Amino acid sequence: MSSSPADTTAERSVLITGGNRGIGRCIAEEFLRRGDKVAVTSRSGSGGPEGALTVAADVTDAASLDQAIATAQEAHGPIEVLVANAGITDDQLLLRMNDASFESVIDTNLTGAFRTVSRVIRSMMRAKRGRIVLISSVVGQYGSPGQVNYAASKAGLVGMARSITRELGSRGITANVVAPGYIDTDMTASLSDDLKAKYRDAIPAGRFADPAEVAKVVAFLASEDAAYISGAVIPVDGGLGMGH
Repeated sequence: MSSSPADTTAERSVLITGGNRGIGRCIAEEFLRRGDKVAVTSRSGSGGPEGALTVAADVTDAASLDQAIATAQEAHGPIEVLVANAGITDDQLLLRMNDASFESVIDTNLTGAFRTVSRVIRSMMRAKRGRIVLISSVVGQYGSPGQVNYAASKAGLVGMARSITRELGSRGITANVVAPGYIDTDMTASLSDDLKAKYRDAIPAGRFADPAEVAKVVAFLASEDAAYISGAVIPVDGGLGMGH
């Protein structure tokens, strides 16, 4: 008899960074729907979805991350599923981008993912089981003018996931990357109609994704059904970045 997704993922301890809004919030809601114990981080320590434990953390601040993970594990047990979603942008053309702009985006999007992974990996190794999903972007493979910092940070997550896979794959731990394209969020809603039409024209599917479409892919990669998938980059972009 086959099991439903709720049966295969029930009662695991899940941590999602940046889970208070946008894609991260939708991912948290999907894990909650499947019966998991979910903790999310936000800088303010509030704003997470109903049913989730929201803890204050800034992924650039090691001490706050230590405290957040300790709080989550005290409430739900050792982290079994980590979704590294926290990220920022600071778009500038290369000739105008300064060191601080580049470094701040790398520190949040790439080093922040490392800080989080490195703090939960020991308990996964002890359990000989774990799921790590890093949220990248089509921009990490496709490139985008004005986003040298963002694209570099998101591309770096691919190397991180593949190195984790080679290092820890024999211990029952998987590490994968989800690369969303244009998603219907508050950020895209604020774009002008002309710009939204231009972006849609570049997408073979002819539309932006619903955040739930990203969340379901993340949940699949964290499920038993995906136990033999690791080091993969899964695009959720309507075909925008195919071939990259």
